[in-house]
Amino acid sequence: MNTAEWILVVILSVTLFIFLVVGIVLMIRIIGVTSEAKKVVIRGQDIADNANDVVSNVKGMTSIGGTVEMLVDKYINPKLKETLKERKENGRGKSEEK
Repeated sequence: MNTAEWILVVILSVTLFIFLVVGIVLMIRIIGVTSEAKKVVIRGQDIADNANDVVSNVKGMTSIGGTVEMLVDKYINPKLKETLKERKENGRGKSEEK
């Protein structure tokens, strides 16, 4: 082989080596970026879930249905239970009222 061929082989070998090293470095960086992106996505899903919980809590407190349900659970149900308990103790059932 003459000198020109040796020069071409050396230039091509060095170029191939540089591309190989750059490719390996880029692959390592891409793997690192994808793992960070996965963490960001998981964190975003947690934030979205928490936001949904907050929205449903606020919806329950501000809507008419939620307010009525809360009032029924808090005030009417205990009174109803007391009345039913008193009727049982007095021996008055539903069949006797009619």
